[in-house]
Amino acid sequence: MYRRIARREGAAGWVAALMVAAAVTVWLAGCSAAPAHEFAGAALEDPQPVPDFTLTAAGGPVSLSDFRDQYVFLYFGYTYCPDFCPTTLAKLRQIRSELGDDAGRMQVIMISVDPERDTPDLLARYTAAFDASFVGLTGAPDEIDAVGDTYGLFYQKHEGSAATGYLVDHSTRTYLIGPDGRALVAYPHDATADAILADLRWLLDQES
Repeated sequence: MYRRIARREGAAGWVAALMVAAAVTVWLAGCSAAPAHEFAGAALEDPQPVPDFTLTAAGGPVSLSDFRDQYVFLYFGYTYCPDFCPTTLAKLRQIRSELGDDAGRMQVIMISVDPERDTPDLLARYTAAFDASFVGLTGAPDEIDAVGDTYGLFYQKHEGSAATGYLVDHSTRTYLIGPDGRALVAYPHDATADAILADLRWLLDQES
């Protein structure tokens, strides 16, 4: 048995298009021919707001809009993930630890693609093992699907494929959302911590 959530066309199609864009694109300053910064992921030339959402954390409901004024790294994963999820969260932990005084400007959110097993408390323990500031969210499958549609989320459950009962194949991109709620960059799994950190520092520098 499996569960597959694929991108559906609609008002949020521009974000799905971002997900399938080239791995590295150039952020353009207005209509200037000279690039202001080359990002380590697929960047939008004209960033657009992403829809707000509310899901469940260990402490209760949490919304994306709760983190306005921060740079949010949004990732879809699950606590039983043997590879992509722990390596991604470890990379984000490294980035936050190297931000120094600006660490508070960065927020990591992991949304579960395995709501059957990932309770709010389990997600809280899992994300806290990487960094106490990281937030794990879950919800009913239709709630997760509604959020995932914006980002072209794909996930597929494999029954009986692991000692834990099953594994979940899923999208591995990490999405950077700006302090104003606009989507900025979609990072592939192989984007390095140093490259993403350079992007974030550049964005922070633009604020001054």
